[in-house]
Amino acid sequence: MASIEKRLRDGKTRWYARYRAPDGAQRTKTFDRKVDAEKFLVTVENSKLSGSYIDPNRSKVKLGPWADDWIASQTDLAPKTRDRYEGIIRAHIKPRWESVGLADIGHAEVQKWVAGLDLAPASVRKIHRVLSMMLDWAVADDRLAKNPADKISLPRVEQKEMRFLDYVQVEQIADECAAVWSEYGLVVRFLAHVGVRWGEMAALRVRRIDFLRRRILVAESVTPVKGVMTFGPTKGHLHRQVALQPWLCDLLAAQVAGKGPDDLVFSGERGGVMRSQTFQRAALTVAADKVGVSGFHPHELRHTFASLALASGADIKVVQNALGHKTAMMTMDLYGHLMPDRLDVVADAMDAARRNALADVYPLCTGAEIRQLRTGS
Repeated sequence: MASIEKRLRDGKTRWYARYRAPDGAQRTKTFDRKVDAEKFLVTVENSKLSGSYIDPNRSKVKLGPWADDWIASQTDLAPKTRDRYEGIIRAHIKPRWESVGLADIGHAEVQKWVAGLDLAPASVRKIHRVLSMMLDWAVADDRLAKNPADKISLPRVEQKEMRFLDYVQVEQIADECAAVWSEYGLVVRFLAHVGVRWGEMAALRVRRIDFLRRRILVAESVTPVKGVMTFGPTKGHLHRQVALQPWLCDLLAAQVAGKGPDDLVFSGERGGVMRSQTFQRAALTVAADKVGVSGFHPHELRHTFASLALASGADIKVVQNALGHKTAMMTMDLYGHLMPDRLDVVADAMDAARRNALADVYPLCTGAEIRQLRTGS
């Protein structure tokens, strides 16, 4: 049963709040004022009744060691994601929160910290997300009743205007890049007409091209981690198949001639994994300047694929699969404005279907004929 005991210690009155935790263990917490001890016991009893009781001893762990335990427990992170999270913890989270106990992290303090991060909005959001995820882990482990990083006001990320090449511009840039290194031309055409990410293209192996079915299995990605090109799963950890246009099949067949099944389809000038920064610096920047799209970067070839595919009448689900997006809604949010206006096509199709359906029963079914029947004119 909960009780409060008054004691004199070092010449100062202290109040000892005693209670039993849900597991039956005796707990004691010391206060300078009796009213604070009483409030604490009321809170404890209410939390026990509601099932939200948190053992204060379990909330004393400091965020520094908790962050280390959290990142070590994440088994499903891609190498690049893990490296990014570790960098965020080291550079931003630990300097502020390392010596703070979990129970002492307040919502207001988190909000002030987020507001004081003098970084780009997208970076601030990523940093907050890492902190929030490790605090969610503390909630799941019954160390916190709720996540103090929830419902934080975050800076708005302004949507950058996308650029899309047309077919002629793709060929122009491809030709300019091929003049630097022959494979660079095929890289441009491949990315602009297949839609995979750079890391997925750079990790593509010969055995994952099915020339008979004109399909590519996207099952691996490669990315620099601490300067080392590291192979790992694709974003979302899902395999997918994408289609090849016949002319691109012919180019790829010539590209892989003489290579083994496990060899990379694309390689850099020195035979290693192709790096986007090297490609950008060595060929793409100059090529884009000549074509009149200065500052064009490799990821915009992915945008170009989406634009060309949708303009050709591709279904949004087909584009979603090619891009490897988690949902069609994500694809719609990014590229829905590029879908051609098909309102007239739909209206005309419905008109034809209506005529066919009513032809035998209501031969006079056009709008003008219906008006004549109604008015008698």
